[in-house]
Amino acid sequence: MSLLKKLEISKKLAENVKAEKEKGLLVNISRDPYSDIKIKLHKKIIDELKDLKSPEKEDKDFIRKHIQQLVNSYIESDASHIPRLDRMKISDEVFDEVVGYGPITPLLNDPEISEIMVNGPNQVYIERNGRLELCNVFFRDNDHVMNIIDRIVSPIGRRIDESMPMVDARLPDGSRVNAIIPPLSLTGPVITIRKFAADPLMIEDLIEFGTLTPEMAQFIEACVKAKLNIVVSGGTGSGKTTTLNVLSSFIPHSERIVTIEDAAELQLRQPHIVTLESRPPNIEGTGAINIRDLVRNALRMRPDRIIVGEVRSGEALDMLQAMNTGHDGSLTTGHANSPRDMLSRLETMVLMAGMDLPIRAIREQISSAIDLIIHQSRLRDGSRRITYITEVQGMEGDVIVLQDLFNFSQTGVDQDGTVSGEFKPSGIRPKFIERLEISGYRLPTEVFTKNLY
Repeated sequence: MSLLKKLEISKKLAENVKAEKEKGLLVNISRDPYSDIKIKLHKKIIDELKDLKSPEKEDKDFIRKHIQQLVNSYIESDASHIPRLDRMKISDEVFDEVVGYGPITPLLNDPEISEIMVNGPNQVYIERNGRLELCNVFFRDNDHVMNIIDRIVSPIGRRIDESMPMVDARLPDGSRVNAIIPPLSLTGPVITIRKFAADPLMIEDLIEFGTLTPEMAQFIEACVKAKLNIVVSGGTGSGKTTTLNVLSSFIPHSERIVTIEDAAELQLRQPHIVTLESRPPNIEGTGAINIRDLVRNALRMRPDRIIVGEVRSGEALDMLQAMNTGHDGSLTTGHANSPRDMLSRLETMVLMAGMDLPIRAIREQISSAIDLIIHQSRLRDGSRRITYITEVQGMEGDVIVLQDLFNFSQTGVDQDGTVSGEFKPSGIRPKFIERLEISGYRLPTEVFTKNLY
């Protein structure tokens, strides 16, 4: 969104705030002793900035200095009692209101915060180091929150209103955003932002965080490079997308990659990438392009790898067919509580495609398509661990046979709530070990036996 558009939205918000304050409708305004000053400043600054030239309107540094000058000038003439530190704070908050995302802008800029949860205008939670904290951030009212949602979704062609009260979106840095508004939300407009690191995490970072061991990392790297089909499973917030990003970093730079997502958030570093993003219906309820349509289209784009951000419904069938028709090395994620549950979910999602297939046929598709399931969990202390690396070995009768190759065994919880445990290999070499060796990846025996006893 251009800065000019942001200024127009900010002016509209300032006018609404002023009108509601005059009617006595703003109940949150008493939380901030300088709220009256900010409202007046906001409107005054918007009027001042309208007269700037176009290049100046797009220069954030220029805008910040201009706002500081206007704030100091106004305070000197009408509110000289305000201390210097408070003046600087007012200036920063007005700047965030004009060109940023309002009260949550400092939270978005804090690298230690991984998630922001706005539960209506009066309650904002954050996740820091895996733990939830209530923070002292407030919005003026529901319209203030709605304005911030509009700033987020408008630049990427999404919309949110009573006819479509839910939306998935992303910030310019790739952070994932979900918003839901009344009448579906009874607490007011709700925003959930899952932030991603400015620099994508690498496998060394996951080893340092204790997400997996060097031996597991060595094994996973060989599997990706040997073009095995891999599903990353786990619960909400378990780190599936981060792990998928790390897996994708092992893909050779010589390959053509097609990524498919609802809201583009994967951070791939290869040079040859085509990013596809689904499209919601327009205001007439037509024109929607879903993940399934994009998966089918990707098959005609000469991909070496297809990466689906997450399978949720009928696209699972198209993904499995792609894996079974020569598109080896495909990667995807899915919500599940365990590797076995991931297979059950895939069966259900294939049935959601509307195809009247027998369960055995679906299971045969799954067992022949998927080679490996990497299951990730978010533990009680907020840490993320790859708790299972499981091979899909094939069918025995009507049952898909799974074999755990590595797992995380929890041994207890320390006094400070930290989960203790250790990673253990099963000691069993996977059936696809020959595929790895044919591809040139000979893993030492200790990868599958270290810390076994």
